[in-house]
Amino acid sequence: MRIELKPVNRNNWEEALSLQVSESQQRFVPSVAVSLAKIYIKPDGDEVEYIPFAVYDKDKMVGFIMHAYEEKTSDMYWINGFLIDAEEQGKGYGGAALHEMMLWIKSQFPQCKEIRLTVHKDNDLAKKLYGNHGFVETGEWFGEEEVRSLKLKNSMIL
Repeated sequence: MRIELKPVNRNNWEEALSLQVSESQQRFVPSVAVSLAKIYIKPDGDEVEYIPFAVYDKDKMVGFIMHAYEEKTSDMYWINGFLIDAEEQGKGYGGAALHEMMLWIKSQFPQCKEIRLTVHKDNDLAKKLYGNHGFVETGEWFGEEEVRSLKLKNSMIL
């Protein structure tokens, strides 16, 4: 499978807003609208930058993923707001998009030594996906979401 990450911009933002997970997953991941609002609101602080991407299979948008980072660090490189549209789940897009995002972060930020993300404590499918890509529990929590990390120097995936 060959997917592509394309920036969310004025040409595709409305299509991105239409992406939704199934009703049973809505408590696990923010909507695309909430993720895009973070770019302007900066809830994680003024030093955090956000880059939103749409996940494409050829010309079809199948998901959304966002990168949040603090450039002058080695471990504040986050994947968040990650979702695959409900109609496209179960086709391998999640793993492909996650891997592509990890490669993109590594190529764009050579100072990055660790990629982080959070996962809801009850989201077993996402935990399995992240574990399969080398993300391990850190023991840190944000509310009901556990922090997982991937140390790049130890990763065989990248």
